[in-house]
Amino acid sequence: MGTRQREGARELGRYGATVIVNYRSSEADAHAVADAITEADTDGTAHPVRADVTDRGAVDAMRDAVADAFGPIDVLVNNAGITADRTFANMTAEDWHRVVDVSLNGAFNCTKAFYDDLEAAPNGRIISVSSVIGKQGNVGQANYAAAKSGLFGFTRSLALELAGTGTTANCIAPGFTRTEMIESIPETVRDDLRADIPLERFATVEEIAGLVRYLASEQSGYVTGEVIDVNGGIDL
Repeated sequence: MGTRQREGARELGRYGATVIVNYRSSEADAHAVADAITEADTDGTAHPVRADVTDRGAVDAMRDAVADAFGPIDVLVNNAGITADRTFANMTAEDWHRVVDVSLNGAFNCTKAFYDDLEAAPNGRIISVSSVIGKQGNVGQANYAAAKSGLFGFTRSLALELAGTGTTANCIAPGFTRTEMIESIPETVRDDLRADIPLERFATVEEIAGLVRYLASEQSGYVTGEVIDVNGGIDL
């Protein structure tokens, strides 16, 4: 579970949500996030539930466990993602499928599992977290770019199909964000990345989480089918 996912869960908890914290292998992190939300001085609560989003059976089992404990959901945040970077000449089929399975097929599995809940919710929300790489591409990331750009069409199609129900579907495309991944990059490379950003800095996880919270709220009810850039002006 990455920094951005942890902060997104905490932000929803701060505003009183009951947050189901999905994890595959980072059990300790998921429990720590859930405990922090529940113990904070807010009305939010959180519960960790394990499921590999690439495994449809595991996702369906997660849905059933959530339904038994809490009833139907009304907000789904698709934010799983991994990288397996290689230039295309050196990329293996395994590299391709691993990344697409998590970032794109995982969003399908989770949305399919909870679709009936979201369609029936008075103010249902589907929020998928993509990336600026899905718009621009990047050397060594053909798999990641394809998976993340796939979320754009997925989101817009869902928005059209759900428009008559009051449920919205939107996509966030963050730029480079100050996370463990960015911090692990050599400083000279970070400097080069910053030089291409008009705001001359990386996003904070709080800035991304704040947009997740807005899109999950009733105030965002007239926003649907959008791909919202949070990239410091890279496209300007």
